[in-house]
Order: sequence, then structure tokens, then C-alpha cells
Amino acid sequence: MGSVRNGYRERLILAVDVGSTVLRCHVYNAAAETCGSAEDKVKVLYPQRGHVEIDPEDLWKQFVTVVKEAVKDSGIHLSQVAGLGISTQRATFITWNKKTGEPFHNFISWQDLRAADLVSSWNSSLLLKAIHGSCKFLHFFTRRKRFLAASLINFTTQHVSMRLAWVLQNIPEVAQAAEEGNCCFGTIDTWLLYKLTNEGMTWSSFLSSLLSIPLSIFPPVEDTSHNFGEVDPSIFGVPIAIRALVADQQAAVFGQCCFDVGDVKLTMGSGTFMTINTGINLHTSIAGLYPLVGWKIGSELVCLAEGNASDTGTAIKWAQELNLFTDFADTELMARNIPDCEGLYFVPSFTGLQAPVNDPYACASFMGLKPSSTKCHLVRAILESVAFRNRQLYDTMQRETSIKISKIRADGGVSNNSFVMQMTADLFGQTIDKPKHTDMSSLGAAFLAGLAVVELKIW
Repeated sequence: MGSVRNGYRERLILAVDVGSTVLRCHVYNAAAETCGSAEDKVKVLYPQRGHVEIDPEDLWKQFVTVVKEAVKDSGIHLSQVAGLGISTQRATFITWNKKTGEPFHNFISWQDLRAADLVSSWNSSLLLKAIHGSCKFLHFFTRRKRFLAASLINFTTQHVSMRLAWVLQNIPEVAQAAEEGNCCFGTIDTWLLYKLTNEGMTWSSFLSSLLSIPLSIFPPVEDTSHNFGEVDPSIFGVPIAIRALVADQQAAVFGQCCFDVGDVKLTMGSGTFMTINTGINLHTSIAGLYPLVGWKIGSELVCLAEGNASDTGTAIKWAQELNLFTDFADTELMARNIPDCEGLYFVPSFTGLQAPVNDPYACASFMGLKPSSTKCHLVRAILESVAFRNRQLYDTMQRETSIKISKIRADGGVSNNSFVMQMTADLFGQTIDKPKHTDMSSLGAAFLAGLAVVELKIW
């Protein structure tokens, strides 16, 4: 609260987490205690079937507002902020004019399905079949797993590359700007950095060439904990050092302190994301797990493997909008009021089924409905579907990585549901730790920003 420590005002870290449904800002002190907070709901747009978007100007205004409100709530002055860390939902992207800064279109969400036909076309193309065949040939002689993975890989709508290819094919203005070298591409964190500053690891030239995406539109690759410049003083009244940009799931892994190989982070928010620390080894998957760079800080590089299910919180929210229940907390009691679902099952696939099924056309459905089925049965089936998908991802991760899981830590809004947590733990046959606070993406971004502040000796 703007405290004085050893004769000087305490320096603090701002962390902003732009999630799929909520945008939050927290102010942290040196002990990682929250001194102030603010949040706002992300306004998601559905302009047509399968299209999921966010208006960039609305998001920018919300970002500025929650930062100001969190600072006000903490009772500090912005001059006390030592650094800003930003975590954002991944695979949601935008393109904009390099000269004017004007967006060519809205943010296209990671949940968007507009590229489904393009994905299907690519997955059945002769070119991809030729790549599969040559990689099988190489695997036969080398026995290298990466060639086996490449021989089985298929695109999905969650791959940014396919939705970006769709944009270049369907929005002539973007294609022309890219051809002229006047187009910028960025996920939410990159775009916010651009707006805030007014200003060996590389992008895959093979994939870019394959999909006819010019490398010139991509931003440079930097460390996760890094000096990204300063916020233009005209925005908040003072310059604020930007010290970390990180995707939300990687931030949550860092915030959960999953620093050792075999540590698993299970986030249950709008979607479910199960992520395992694979150390310095980038995992090659044949079932659809994503190989990820967790973070790079100086010479330290940590890799992750991740499986996800897109419809977790979204399925529960859908049930609430149908008036199956009033408050999220009510779902636990409803589920426990009946001994079982009487053979009723729910498939949570409003945006397809991800690993290990990998079917973008899979439809959400109830199976086993009876005249005796009640709201309690429907709600319990939805909650059980979350736990069943968790087990499916868990089994896939164990089978694929062959890494012994050392600990599992859960976060995200749905992890507050004790019925889901207990069923998941029972299906895993493992203890699952859950911190008191579930906003781990924000905390991870704060940790990473704090590391850069300490490294630069400006705390």
C-alpha cells in the first residue's frame, strides 16, 4: 500500500494477464504479495459461425483501464513500479499496418474455426502426403523420433500458421501489405508491446515457405525475462519498464514453480491445459502434444510439452446460460446430490476435440439421455467430462513423453470446483496440489519481470 521500507518507498511489480474471458492486473511487492488488483471481462465477438474475435481497440482500452485501477487500488504511485510483466492467451493474433499502426482486422482467437476447411485441405493434400512419406523413409533408416512425428503430423485450427494463411488468402489488404513489407503480425503480447512502446531461436522458415507466409511480418525473438523498453509516458503519466512478455500457460508453469523435469501444471480455465516440464529436450509428439519453449532466461532454456482441451469453462458457462444452474458454486452440490449420471455422458467439443483425438469437426453432445434425466444429471455429466478429458490428456502425456511425473499443481477458475478436482485426482491416482490463489499466469509474469529487474539492479 505504498509502504516505506528502510527509509525509501517500496518498489513493486505490475503484472497483467489477458485471458480468454478475463483481463486482470495485479500489483505485487517483493514478497510476491498482492497489494492491489483490478479486472474486466474480455469482450468476445462471434461475427459468424465458427469465427471468434476480439476488438483490438476495446482490448487496448481495457488494458489501460485495469492497470490504472489496480494501481489506484494498491494506493501506490506509478513511479514506484519497477517493472511490468505481461502474460496473454496464446495463438490469438492480429496483423496491422507497419506504417500507421492500424489493425487490418480484429484479433482472431485461438478458439476460432474459420480455417477448418483449409486445415482439411492441407491434411489431405499430396504435398503433405509426400512429406509424410519422405519422413517415414527417413525414420526407417535413422530411427529418429522427430522423423516419425513429422510423418504423422497434421494441422489443426489451433495452429496460428493455418489461421494466418487463411487471413493472407482471404483479406487482400493483408496480402498486399505483406508483399510490400508493410505488415506486422503479432499475438496479443506483441501487439500490446507495440502499443505501449510506440515502437539463435528463429521462426520456422520451412513452415513459413510451405504456407507462403513472409518471414518479414514476424517480430524478433527475445528472452522471456528481458528489457523490452518502456511504456510511453503519455499513456500512464510516467514511463514504466516492460520486463517480461510470456504466454499464459508458460507463465502459469513458472508461477507454479514447476522448474524440474516431470513437474506438471494443470490449468482449467476456458480450456484445459496440461503442461509437463521436459527440461532441455523439445518433445516430438505423434499424438498432438505441443512442443513448447517454456522460457529462456540468458543461457537457461526450459522446454515443455502440452496437451489441451478447448472447452472446459466454456462448457460450464454454456450450461449456466441455459439456466441449468445459477452460480458456479452450485454445481458441486448438484453433482453430489445424485449417485451417478445414470449412463449419461457429455462430449465437451464446441470447438472440436484436441489431443489425442485431433478432430476439429467433433461436435458437442449428450449421450444416454433418458426421460428421468434431470438438471443435476446434465450438470454432473458436464463436470465429469472435464475430469475424463483430464485423464485422457494425462494418459497421452505419460505414454508420449515417458517422463516420470513428479508433482501436479492445478490452477484456473474450474480448479475451485472440488468435485472436478477430486474426480481428476481419483482418475490420475495422484495427489494434486492447488494453491490458495489460482491466478498463476499473472504471478508467473510478475516473477519473470522481477528477475529482469533484479538482474538490471533496479529493484
